[in-house]
Amino acid sequence: MANITLYELPGCPYCAKVIDKLNELGVEYDSVEVPRSHCDRTEVREISGQTGVPVIVDEEHGVGGMAESDDIVAFLEETYAN
Repeated sequence: MANITLYELPGCPYCAKVIDKLNELGVEYDSVEVPRSHCDRTEVREISGQTGVPVIVDEEHGVGGMAESDDIVAFLEETYAN
């Protein structure tokens, strides 16, 4: 099982940025596709307090719902880059 869960929406450029970084670093992750409608993204809201994507959860490193692609990419580089 992967360490990271990524909540994403296909076609989202911010999600693609995070996916590119995960792939570049060779980090395994599980992907959860969220509904298009923000009001239907209850799981994302419960995890991160907001409905935007991308959002990651990395329980191994104490991340319970990080949003904002730039923050996620920085976290991934700091945590998973060799």
